[in-house]
Amino acid sequence: MKKSLLALAVLGAFAGAAQAQSSVTIYGIVDTGVAYISKVQTTGTNTGSKFALNSGVIQGSRIGFKGVEDLGGGLSAVFNLETGFTNDDGGLQGGDAVTSSNLFRRKSVVGLAGGFGTVLVGRQTDFADTISAYTAVADFGGLIQNSGSNLNRLQGVRTNNSISYTTNNLSGFTGNLIYGFGETAGKTSAGQSFGIGGKYENGPLGLGLNYYQSKAGSTPSDVSLIPANSTTASVYTNAANAGNSAQKVLNVIGSYQFGPARVYANYSRVKQDLNTFGTPGFAPTSATLAVSKKADLYEIGTAYAVSPSLKLLAAVQHARADFDTVSNKGKLTQISLGADYWLSKRTDLYAFVSNMRASNMVNPGITGGSTGSDASQTAIVTGIRHKF
Repeated sequence: MKKSLLALAVLGAFAGAAQAQSSVTIYGIVDTGVAYISKVQTTGTNTGSKFALNSGVIQGSRIGFKGVEDLGGGLSAVFNLETGFTNDDGGLQGGDAVTSSNLFRRKSVVGLAGGFGTVLVGRQTDFADTISAYTAVADFGGLIQNSGSNLNRLQGVRTNNSISYTTNNLSGFTGNLIYGFGETAGKTSAGQSFGIGGKYENGPLGLGLNYYQSKAGSTPSDVSLIPANSTTASVYTNAANAGNSAQKVLNVIGSYQFGPARVYANYSRVKQDLNTFGTPGFAPTSATLAVSKKADLYEIGTAYAVSPSLKLLAAVQHARADFDTVSNKGKLTQISLGADYWLSKRTDLYAFVSNMRASNMVNPGITGGSTGSDASQTAIVTGIRHKF
């Protein structure tokens, strides 16, 4: 009897040690809001108001799995799998093309971490996603993506077939490198992408800088270059353009905490050398930010903590876009106000009002659809977000 108890105690000790060396965490976000949107295009030049229940207003609804195994000597194996879903209808959030859905479309990485930093391989975002914590994306999320923060990658655009290296925190500085393989036989540059970024945090100050460049190819690693319909070729996947620079993005970001108020400003330049607005079979019938040759994107904003639970939010985004066949510079401005109230550490209620106005280009709409020929759209959204 004593020997049996001793054996069980030894086995229990080993089991406890194994559990302490390896762990897996399940986490997620469920975010849903009710939206009223004015002047959504119906037929032709006609518009009408729209009511909708939207999933992922601030943050995309998701479920994820992440784990770490202690390999000894300060080295750990890590992984992160994350999928998105639309909780308004229970569906799987779409993949790179409307005809397909990737299971772990948000993130699918495995790698090693230690005193040298972290190396990850798989499908992941570049460092623009990390430094977006200093921008309005942290407060308004997807509500502001159409005014430029999706184009400049701050919303978190993925890179397929990629390898990244991120340093540990070095006296407030963290650096990152990423490379995406184009996986095209005989032409290494076709579809490849690469980026370099860094951030600096020191008390109330936060600074971020990131550069990302991607190239055309039949299987581009930059998912923003993959056509919306996988059966339709685009200027980015046309074989004649393989290896040519498709997109160059620079982000410069600053944030400072003045007591209860965080203020921030940032600038991005996006160059899309292959875009020639008006090309048959690619460009839409009217100029949009997505097909601009060059875009300069500006943002200022603030988040004021009235109390530990309540924040008041304000932000302005302004975009100026150049097109090959449009003589006047296109302009797009979005102004957003909001409030975010935390019922607990995991659950908050939010309310936003936002207006987007365009000139010499199409207004893509805040959420729910373009305005067509109308220059202005207003959206009012209120919702709930729960993290687990």
